[in-house]
Amino acid sequence: MVFRRWGRKPSSRWAFVTNHALVLAYIARHKRTTAMELANEIGITERATRKIIADLLEEGYIIKEREGRRNRYDIVPDLPLRNPLHEEAEIGTLLRVLGWRGRKRREARG
Repeated sequence: MVFRRWGRKPSSRWAFVTNHALVLAYIARHKRTTAMELANEIGITERATRKIIADLLEEGYIIKEREGRRNRYDIVPDLPLRNPLHEEAEIGTLLRVLGWRGRKRREARG
């Protein structure tokens, strides 16, 4: 679980980062994760995780591709945050704050 790092589970009344942001950040680092793995790591139900993944797919924040028996997810980091107060910021900026290192850029061949 994400909470292992701090040694205690924070109050469940509120959080600075939404479950949608946590799912997106986890997918950004673990592209071949399953809903069950993701739910266990974040500490929410698998059903809630699947709903969040569906929301992110519907809004275009992630892209799903089938690889054998598993799904592979890619994020779209240049989309704006959904909150009107922060719509000038991109998802990639939030993800970098949450520890994402970004896409590896391919070097130009000369």
